[in-house]
Amino acid sequence: MPENETDAPGPDTGLAEVKLFLPEDLSRAFQRCVWILVNETGRDRLDIMHEVVHDFLVKHGC
Repeated sequence: MPENETDAPGPDTGLAEVKLFLPEDLSRAFQRCVWILVNETGRDRLDIMHEVVHDFLVKHGC
């Protein structure tokens, strides 16, 4: 499920793009999970992606 151009942050947001290469099934699962969280919580995609990365880094002590 590709992101829409409007989902991309603008140049002055202080955000950097991270590109991950995953098997197709994991990519679909991630996109589905983000979509579900957006629809259940009303939060935006960037907020959810930030939470996923933050949780991963905390879990691994980074």
